[in-house]
Amino acid sequence: MSLRIRLTLYYTGFFAFALLLLDIGTFMAVKQTLTRDARTDLQAGTKQILEIYNRSRGRLEFVERDGAMMIQVGGSPAEAFVIPNLSAQVFSPRGDLVGRSPNLDGQKLPLPEDVLDMTVDSAGDFIFRDVDGVRWLSLITPLGLTNSNQLVGYLQISRPLDDMEHTLGLLMLILLGGGSVALLAAATGVFWLSRAALAPIEQAAKTARSIVRAEDLGQRIPIPASQDELQRLTIIINELLGRLEALFTAQRRLIADVSHELRTPLAAMQGNLEVLARGAQRDPELLAESLADMRRETTRLIRMVNDLLLLAQSEAGVQIRREPVELDTLLLEIHRDLHTLAGDAMLRIGAEDQVIVQGDRDRLKQALLNLGVNALQHTSAGGTITLGLEQRSGWACLSVVDTGVGIAAEDLPHIFDRFYRADRSRSRHGGGAGLGLAIVKWIAEAHGGQVSVASVPGQGSTFAIWLPLPPATGSSAVLSGSGQVVAG
Repeated sequence: MSLRIRLTLYYTGFFAFALLLLDIGTFMAVKQTLTRDARTDLQAGTKQILEIYNRSRGRLEFVERDGAMMIQVGGSPAEAFVIPNLSAQVFSPRGDLVGRSPNLDGQKLPLPEDVLDMTVDSAGDFIFRDVDGVRWLSLITPLGLTNSNQLVGYLQISRPLDDMEHTLGLLMLILLGGGSVALLAAATGVFWLSRAALAPIEQAAKTARSIVRAEDLGQRIPIPASQDELQRLTIIINELLGRLEALFTAQRRLIADVSHELRTPLAAMQGNLEVLARGAQRDPELLAESLADMRRETTRLIRMVNDLLLLAQSEAGVQIRREPVELDTLLLEIHRDLHTLAGDAMLRIGAEDQVIVQGDRDRLKQALLNLGVNALQHTSAGGTITLGLEQRSGWACLSVVDTGVGIAAEDLPHIFDRFYRADRSRSRHGGGAGLGLAIVKWIAEAHGGQVSVASVPGQGSTFAIWLPLPPATGSSAVLSGSGQVVAG
């Protein structure tokens, strides 16, 4: 069963229940009002007759003159009984009928036996009963002599309730008929409204189905114009699709890059093994060269696996160590390590402040080495790579500046993304798997800092790692998105 049908059934059922309660309440309120009006009529008729009886101190008789019911007292005409639709009867103390109004047309409304024990001081009793298929309401009041407690009879004023029952029956038909029409209209309206309201969800389902079938994460769900929960849900789904697309793209890029990076060293190792198999062990020089190549390729594979493991640890939220690190000493150590890799490029140290930060020395060294190796790979012979360390308004800035080929503007926003690789032709050493700069970014952010880059194609690039100094070391500052420090 679809969601639209379920919503229609749920809402229609709730509306039917509410409508039923409203109809019952309306019916009972009207019935109570009509019954109260009938009781009021009986009380008014009884009061009128009792007033005549108390003034006359005689016997009551009911006659009809000129179409109106009259009350005679002791054979003398008295006032007219002016309340319509009421009939009157007088009974003896034993319950025998001694007089009745002409409008009863011979119909008998006997006095109930359970009222014969009423006294003169008793209040009147209302009684509902059915006589010859007609529903009656009667008010029975005891009659006594003036200034005496002697019971001389009973006065019964009655009223037929057929008009009230007719009104209640008509009201029930109106409520049932109107309720049925309202219920049908509500069900139709809810079905149509739910169809219109759930259209974005159906569109999202169709888009998701087409994505699954076509394996195309580039598709997006049209965003509804109305600013409601469905619009927010659509935006979130589109953002989710964007994240999934980026992840799948990164995964494909990772598979391609890792496959390429693994194929090259494995092919080299296989070639060296074949050289050894053909008798290279008898040639010491060839043997040493083959073993050196295999060691180099093995080191490359180990480095790639370590980088992948480090990124996996960063996803798992592994905490770094926190201990004092002398960045100036670390900078000199990095210079020594990179000097053997510099080749024809010039490697030098620029600004060198004495700065101590709290962090993981091994991770900081790895980040700075990655930036240095990256600069060497993209700097041609005769170029210059400058390592620097400065203290700026509460921040330590480790910088690597090169005069290499630079980075294209379209690549700058992505170079710190995992597995992203710019044009391989810029690398004179064949490039890596696109993990080095991603590791630098994670290490900087794990220390509460940031990594920034500025580059001009053909002129070179400047990478900087910004690390916060301990509170007592410098004043407060804010690091802008462009990597500039603004003092607080």
